[in-house]
Amino acid sequence: MTGRTATPPPRFAYGTNGLTDLRLDDALGLLADLGYAGVALTLDHMHLDPCAPDLPDRVAHVARRLDALGLAVAVETGARYVLDPARKHGPGLLDPDRDDRARRVAMLRTAVRVGADLGATAVHCFSGLLPPGTGADEGWARLADALTPVLADAQAAGVPLAVEPEPGHLLDTIGAFHVLRHLLGDPPGLALTLDIGHCRCLEPEPVPACVTAAAPWLAHVQMDDMRRGVHEHLPFGDGEIDFPPVLAALQAAGYGGLVSVELPRHSHAGPELARRSLDFLRAAHRETAPC
Repeated sequence: MTGRTATPPPRFAYGTNGLTDLRLDDALGLLADLGYAGVALTLDHMHLDPCAPDLPDRVAHVARRLDALGLAVAVETGARYVLDPARKHGPGLLDPDRDDRARRVAMLRTAVRVGADLGATAVHCFSGLLPPGTGADEGWARLADALTPVLADAQAAGVPLAVEPEPGHLLDTIGAFHVLRHLLGDPPGLALTLDIGHCRCLEPEPVPACVTAAAPWLAHVQMDDMRRGVHEHLPFGDGEIDFPPVLAALQAAGYGGLVSVELPRHSHAGPELARRSLDFLRAAHRETAPC
């Protein structure tokens, strides 16, 4: 009788935007000790500040730390106030002012350099909100124009630029990702970040079907629970998602990137949620195994 080869577990990671009460070195050590395979590292003032004058030295230190701990890394750029203390996620790629858009582009290009230096699996970004008084066509034109130099840097560095559909943003669904992809001429370096909670929140198809549809472009996965129509990242078990079929869909798609827990509003309980989340995901993965 031929034995069945066990399928390796997904590479579970945890987002540092859910560990903002910890120093970055401590957060990385915690995740390694818990048994995570990687980290989704949000560039922000409390961890790896993309605006710091000594950024290259800090990146080199983080690279050594990741290597010593055996952690893979994806770079995320969803910090709320890293560029503007008064505007959440401002300035953005869709802002009317060209200089404002250029500041966000510059930060994303910095993120690509950081990702390349860290050996990141992907560099994540999102479109941002469509400003009042701006039509959708103009918004798409600004987005394509803004991402063109970022994508060129990412292609040169060999790091996927993984755009995330975000509820309320111009690019809010998997379908909207394809609008951008076609506007840019279907470039090989453009990839997709899929937040599993967002799929439940607003995608018309069941969550596992969303995974299957996204699979050819998938470079980064964020994992959280959520309820239909409510954009609130919840700990596992507090929402409506059945996770074993989601993990099975990722496995069937051959996805090998990081699967990162995304709980940005729960830093106060970050260490305990990191432990519970990994236990939950490992149990859910075991349910996908054949009898």
